[in-house]
Amino acid sequence: MTRKAFTIEEANETIPLLDSILAELDTMKASANRISQQLQIIEVLWGESASQPTNPDHGEYTQLRHSIDEHLSDMDGFVRREILGRGLRFPVGGLEHGLIDFPTTFDGRWVFLCWKRGETAISHWHEIEAGFRGRQEVCAEHHITMGKMDHGQIDDSRLDD
Repeated sequence: MTRKAFTIEEANETIPLLDSILAELDTMKASANRISQQLQIIEVLWGESASQPTNPDHGEYTQLRHSIDEHLSDMDGFVRREILGRGLRFPVGGLEHGLIDFPTTFDGRWVFLCWKRGETAISHWHEIEAGFRGRQEVCAEHHITMGKMDHGQIDDSRLDD
């Protein structure tokens, strides 16, 4: 599989779309949270017997369990299609903190352009292993070189971590 190395300009052009994708994820997450709260109420009322067929709320409990599983599956599919399917990385904490990484190349290696929801443009990048805490500011050199070199010869196996 050939990886796309995003330029800073390409990443910036994607930000409005990412804002709408994350807004949709917020809606999906809120719906899943409402269902989860309903499940918790039944579990508090009935304890371990909430899942028993003899429980008066068993039908509702089973329906809510199915619904939460469906919501989580829908969210997973949405992330795979709308974020990962675009060649982007959704790191741990991505949903909670609005983080998305764009693979790019710099000085003969893969790195990530790092975007956080609310930022109007890409202003930081980090090494693959560094994560958000290792963010460094983008400078003029980065605008000239990132994502613009032939990346066919660069090992991209670490991008899947």
